[in-house]
Amino acid sequence: MTEVGVRELGQIEYRTAWQAMQHFTNTRDADSGDEIWLLQHPPVFTQGQAGKAEHLLFPGEIPVVQVDRGGQVTYHGPGQLVGYLLLDVRRLGIGVRELVNRIEQSLIDLLAGYGIEAAAKPDAPGVYVNGAKIASLGLRIRNGRSFHGLALNVDMDLEPFRRINPCGYAGLPMTQLRDLIGPIDISEVADRLRDHLVRQLGYAQQKTLAGGIEAYE
Repeated sequence: MTEVGVRELGQIEYRTAWQAMQHFTNTRDADSGDEIWLLQHPPVFTQGQAGKAEHLLFPGEIPVVQVDRGGQVTYHGPGQLVGYLLLDVRRLGIGVRELVNRIEQSLIDLLAGYGIEAAAKPDAPGVYVNGAKIASLGLRIRNGRSFHGLALNVDMDLEPFRRINPCGYAGLPMTQLRDLIGPIDISEVADRLRDHLVRQLGYAQQKTLAGGIEAYE
């Protein structure tokens, strides 16, 4: 397929989006189109399949959800742009490592557009600016189809990251776009990220999909 559908979903509870991703992935077939979901979450910590309890230091009032993506613990909250990639990776003809590389490059290109030099680390998936993490990745592949995706810190409260070892790294500094370039509109960032993802993943065109994800819940 040369087209990908894009849904801009606003703020959605984590469990609602997660269950919808699972349903979408479990029920799609060879003719189902790929989709990118762009959204934000209320405050939540998510612990990946390989997550270790010692990396969750003092969550306090923020809920913790055990999930089926790769990686350790991370935080989601308002002002963080989340992108879920519901792709038929087998049909795209790329491997998991290549998919991660393309997602990271999309983020690096996006940040370059704001005059920010960013880089990936081969031993620690994500995107970094001067050693501080600005974007996290966590994927799951089931029957050749991906779900979960990326989280980019745009204009949020970073304090909850101090309650965990982000992605399993004690003391890992976190940063965000606002701290690097000043006030910024997250919807503008979402538009730019969408275009970079579409280009890096090799789609010829994109289509904005109306409606929410109620059909997948």
